[in-house]
Amino acid sequence: MTNKPRFKAAFPYQQDVLALPVADLDIASQWYCENFGMREVERFENPIPTVILERDGTRIGFAINGADPAQDGAAVLVSNIAGMKDEIEARGTEVGNWRVDERDSKKFQVFFVVAPDALCYYFHEPIPEGR
Repeated sequence: MTNKPRFKAAFPYQQDVLALPVADLDIASQWYCENFGMREVERFENPIPTVILERDGTRIGFAINGADPAQDGAAVLVSNIAGMKDEIEARGTEVGNWRVDERDSKKFQVFFVVAPDALCYYFHEPIPEGR
């Protein structure tokens, strides 16, 4: 078993984690590949221009759909969150709000990234009980 940071799942803030709003697909694809370690796996023009990126089997998509990116983003469940934070920072991306959140009597180590396109990402990992 490896302790390499991994994406495990992504959940949208609004409606669709495969259609997060952006103004330019090429710029979005390049930024997320460089800064989140993703790779482009699919691109199509219809019904709306969309690009799908993937990391560790988890897909996040971006679409030119006219929605406000400042009102959207995704919660990304990861393994080895400290390693993920270090990896993203090493790529030159600013992370913020390193903290512990509590939901439904469970604790999560979390941090946030606001991308240049204004989409917000909530990276989180459950903290095992007793820690």
